Amino acid sequence: MSTTAKDPAAQKKGGLSDIRKIFGGGQSSLRQFGILGSLIVIIVIFQIWTNGLTLSPTNLINVVNQYSYILILAIGMVMVIIMGHIDLSVGSVAAFTGIIVAKSMAEWNFPWPLAILLGIAVGVAIGAWQGFWVAVIGVPAFIVTLAGMLIFRGGNQFIGQSTTTPVPQEFGMIGAGYLPELALPFNFNVLTMLLGLVGAGWIVWNEIHLRRQQKKMGSDSAPVWVSVVKVIVLAGVILWAAWLFATGRPGTSFPISGIILVVLVILYSFITRNTIFGRHIYAVGGNRLAATLSGVKDRRVDFFVMMNMSVLASVAGMIYVARATASGPQDGNGWELDAIAAVFIGGAAVSGGIGTVIGSIVGGLVMAFLNNGLQLIGAGADVVQIIKGLVLLLAVGVDVWSKRQGRPSILGLWSGRRKARLETQAPDEAPTVAPTGQANVSSLPEDLTRR
Repeated sequence: MSTTAKDPAAQKKGGLSDIRKIFGGGQSSLRQFGILGSLIVIIVIFQIWTNGLTLSPTNLINVVNQYSYILILAIGMVMVIIMGHIDLSVGSVAAFTGIIVAKSMAEWNFPWPLAILLGIAVGVAIGAWQGFWVAVIGVPAFIVTLAGMLIFRGGNQFIGQSTTTPVPQEFGMIGAGYLPELALPFNFNVLTMLLGLVGAGWIVWNEIHLRRQQKKMGSDSAPVWVSVVKVIVLAGVILWAAWLFATGRPGTSFPISGIILVVLVILYSFITRNTIFGRHIYAVGGNRLAATLSGVKDRRVDFFVMMNMSVLASVAGMIYVARATASGPQDGNGWELDAIAAVFIGGAAVSGGIGTVIGSIVGGLVMAFLNNGLQLIGAGADVVQIIKGLVLLLAVGVDVWSKRQGRPSILGLWSGRRKARLETQAPDEAPTVAPTGQANVSSLPEDLTRR
């Protein structure tokens, strides 16, 4: 029910409150975007430190090529962590899939499209195996995936005989290819700029759609000038990035691996935010017992989340092998740690129930540009590892300290809109269980009857 009455206190806040809406709405805080601010600061510092190399077209293309597979892992890992689980096997699963796909093309004469389907099928099978142990048997995901890390790492070395297996050039397109050039008289890649225009157009449409929904529901909306500023800033950043990718060295443009990443981000953002399955993930992660009592089949959610993670690990493994032009015994080492770090830096809670796909991508980009910037200034591998560890510890530590001081949780603010949306869902659309920041309540076979 709407009302035309205005809160005098809200009127006195004036422009400051409106300015804050540019960064996420009237109920949010600038602190909600601390992680995004950290990313911007890191980029600016290294841009100055490297005399402009960080944001050069060539370096941006390299960042996407080098870290796209880690960001793909982060998409699946955030769903696992929201559920209160952890997956330590993703690097080994990626390596295991990579060697099978490489062998299928090199020795079994599979065409590369069929090899990709084989790789996805391997991911589904591995995910079903691990999901069975977690969801049906009730073994903690930490133990299941620790075992999987050992099993599939050994499987990679057994199948590949601890040697490298090359892949054909056609397959390499998914990991090292770019949007093609069109026969047009322009000194930039047309398809990349069209992609940027589509992204900018979506920003405009989304803001208009949001304001119409707010008006239809009778809820408060930001002033028009706030929407205009937000659209100009976001669309401008997208178009500027597209221009940088489109004007790189001849023969390059926006990478195919980046296209795959963007498609997956859009798909999984929609799944986690706008589907019943996505709401169930947050509900079970926030309070498993309450979600189960409300009708959520928590073990089914466990199964499919674990399966999904393995499928995305297989996709990441194939992209890496395509870029490296061969599968080797050391593929995937440490990937699980980078993916987990990206998710926690991006705002997920250790106890489950909190996290977003976009936040995890931002967290992954923080790690990517940190790695890249340190390499550009000539820092050694030892220094890079130390700084990455400190960044991870600081990101989580600041949030924990903030909550203990009675201030709003930075992690919680990332999922504030998600919680509000769940609380307003109709009973026939989803269970009336909103994700919370509480510790995940275990649902072992002896505690609850299986559904």
